[in-house]
Amino acid sequence: MSETASKYDAPSMVPVGVDPTRASIARVYDAFLGGKDNYAIDREVFHKVQKVAPEAQDLAWSNRNFLTRAVRFLTDQGGIRQFLDCGSGLPTAENTHQIAQRIDPEARVVYVDNDPVVIAHGEALLEDNDFTHFVAADIFEPQDVLQNPTVRKYLDFTKPIALLHVGTLHHYTADNGGELMKEYVDALPSGSFVAISHFLDPQTPGHSELARRMEDVFIHSPMGSGKFRTKEQLREFLPGLEIIPPGPGKPGDIELSDLWWPDGPRLRPLSQVEECSAAAVGRKP
Repeated sequence: MSETASKYDAPSMVPVGVDPTRASIARVYDAFLGGKDNYAIDREVFHKVQKVAPEAQDLAWSNRNFLTRAVRFLTDQGGIRQFLDCGSGLPTAENTHQIAQRIDPEARVVYVDNDPVVIAHGEALLEDNDFTHFVAADIFEPQDVLQNPTVRKYLDFTKPIALLHVGTLHHYTADNGGELMKEYVDALPSGSFVAISHFLDPQTPGHSELARRMEDVFIHSPMGSGKFRTKEQLREFLPGLEIIPPGPGKPGDIELSDLWWPDGPRLRPLSQVEECSAAAVGRKP
């Protein structure tokens, strides 16, 4: 076996269409969460970020834990029974359909991703679930997603839908993110919700410098994306939406991911990395 082949040897058979010598957003995310569905090139990104931020895995867990709380809120309090989960990533515990269908077994979820590993895992995971489906599409091409036959077949666009862009938009590096999200929002019926989480530049001494160092590693890594935006920039991703208050007595606005309606009192301070992840849920009037 050549040196190159051994370097990128995978823990299992490589699915058709997967290049284990190129980093994948979904597999890098899996590496951050401590998963096993990744390759050396993906772990390389994680380790490089870890060098400038030892608690780098907190970025992934902040996103994942926010997803759990947001989906539970949307299903239980928001009455949502349809979810369009963009950039779903690799299966872990507490996927969107598992959270929503625990409250209503007939809640419908359509996952969207274009990573071959994600597609292979997703289709296997959902084989016996009649209310959960998978679409292979580019989440940064809204019309391709919104007009997809599977999306249109299983989601009723005359009734409220929850659009999830959790841990995805920081990989959209262009400056027209507001226009991108407006295409999605315009297609949603009244009463729908949008949930986002995103890498944050807190614009505070120390934290802002850390955010920019992590951004530099992400952008110049084999993955090639991972933009840290300010709260002002993140508000552009929620055009025309009423932002849900992120906690008791708080105004509707962007909040740190870990502080968005936490499950209990905080007994330890946030890490520096946790200060660099933000989230919000908005409702379409």
